[in-house]
Amino acid sequence: MNWNDLFESKPDVMSGAVVFKETRIPIEALFDNLASGLSLDEVLQNFPRIGRERAEAALQLAARELHHSAA
Repeated sequence: MNWNDLFESKPDVMSGAVVFKETRIPIEALFDNLASGLSLDEVLQNFPRIGRERAEAALQLAARELHHSAA
């Protein structure tokens, strides 16, 4: 999956925040919840519309971006 498969940003949805496609769940919710100590399973219980496949793809994309930024 690539960025466009996972996320979207529309001015009329969550004030233009980047959200998981076809939801109102900001990508920030995934990372903030993980950073606060929740497991991925707990995050997915709180936000089941994200789905494991999309959450894992988002984490992989973020890791790749960090890797490329550090290189």
